[in-house]
Amino acid sequence: MPKMKSNRGAAKRFARTAGGGFKCAQAFRSHILTKKSTKRKRHLRSMNQVDEADVGAVRKLLPYS
Repeated sequence: MPKMKSNRGAAKRFARTAGGGFKCAQAFRSHILTKKSTKRKRHLRSMNQVDEADVGAVRKLLPYS
């Protein structure tokens, strides 16, 4: 049986954490930045933990991570 393939789009967006979860970048930081305050943009820089309800879906997309 052939190997399973990782979803390449998901592989670029999610990374595994040491505790078994996943981390990802926050949304709303790609465009229309002029109306957003500097504080808001600064806080959007940090990484987010994927919610426990979504970890199963991400794990299916990334079987080898």
